[in-house]
Amino acid sequence: MFPFTAPRPPRRRALFRPAGAAALALGLAAATGCSSGGGASDDTVKVGLVASLSGTYEPVGTELRDGFKLYLDTHGGKLGGREVELIVADEGDGPPTAVPAATKLVKKDKVDVLTGLVGGGSVNAVLPLIQQAKIPLLGSNARPPVEDIEYVWTTSFLSDEPGRAIAPYIKEKVDGPVYAIGPDYQGGHDELRGFTDEFKRIKGKLANPGGETTWTPFPKTTNFMPYFAEIAKTDAKAVYCFYAGKAAIDFAKQYAQSDIADLPLYTAFVTEGSVLQAQGPAAKDIYSVLNYAADLDNEANRTFAADWTAKHDTQPTTYAMASYDAAAVLDKAIADAAKDGDVTPRTINKAIAGLGQIDSPRGAWEFGDKAHSPVQTWYLRQVRPDGAQLANVMVQDLATLGS
Repeated sequence: MFPFTAPRPPRRRALFRPAGAAALALGLAAATGCSSGGGASDDTVKVGLVASLSGTYEPVGTELRDGFKLYLDTHGGKLGGREVELIVADEGDGPPTAVPAATKLVKKDKVDVLTGLVGGGSVNAVLPLIQQAKIPLLGSNARPPVEDIEYVWTTSFLSDEPGRAIAPYIKEKVDGPVYAIGPDYQGGHDELRGFTDEFKRIKGKLANPGGETTWTPFPKTTNFMPYFAEIAKTDAKAVYCFYAGKAAIDFAKQYAQSDIADLPLYTAFVTEGSVLQAQGPAAKDIYSVLNYAADLDNEANRTFAADWTAKHDTQPTTYAMASYDAAAVLDKAIADAAKDGDVTPRTINKAIAGLGQIDSPRGAWEFGDKAHSPVQTWYLRQVRPDGAQLANVMVQDLATLGS
């Protein structure tokens, strides 16, 4: 079920050095290799990674960090033939901590590229900084729509795409209304809008009173039982939701103990990552939609999954995969920029635009011209036993989206 090759012997790993409480600088180069003025030197490229290393989405941010580090570990600590200095900063729960973290990376550390960012609100809040500095933002998690995309990219997806991808499947499989519920913040709004807009377009009916999504306060909500009691009063035949991190653990565990436990649960992210083991049997049979499944049978995934499992002793996730791919994109882009002359933020950005197809663990994809997001396949997964543990097992392809 899980197509791993035997783990390979570890290759040369990057060296890491601390740089304060808010950021962890990972020095991968000789002391002479630091960039200056926001441009890479002949020896070193500076990459700033902002991810939630505390707060609700700590499990997500940790995997973004570790996915990028895995690529460096397995590629000699270099991208495009250049040594890399990776500086990691804590996004926390959103803009109040994400903006100062990103500002330090751009203005003080003078990174050449910014990557990571868990929350859509964080992306929007950091955009003015990116546009002023004119450095590439290569996000590695879901992203809201952006008007000025010149320096903005994501290796993950647009936030409304999971819901759009699974809505037709739910309409076909569920005989009756579906209840939509999610967290009340930018990412939740985008995720649920994708589902409800597409579901209504194809003549699906929401079980929510007034046909409007139910929102739970973010990040304060830890008790979902009152919401489940309200769902039980409706004629819902299934539930669609989006939660991640600690909220996903609370949601899944309480759902299994509630009066609506027998209703099929369709989700984006609820069972993704380390939260699945914390949820335990409560997660069994939950359906999810994502752009990656750990048991996809392709050469790139066999390599990635074997390397990840050897290091972390657990299945890889879409978070780790998208950040791994961000490093892969930079690997190719920096090499291409070097062929044409100086490696600078602007030449790296130009090279990203000309990359074409990316060979990825999720399957081949490429950046779309309209949104600089992947044109990629979406998969239906279900939590099922895989040996001694539960896993998100791929069920079928759902759709190809991206722009």
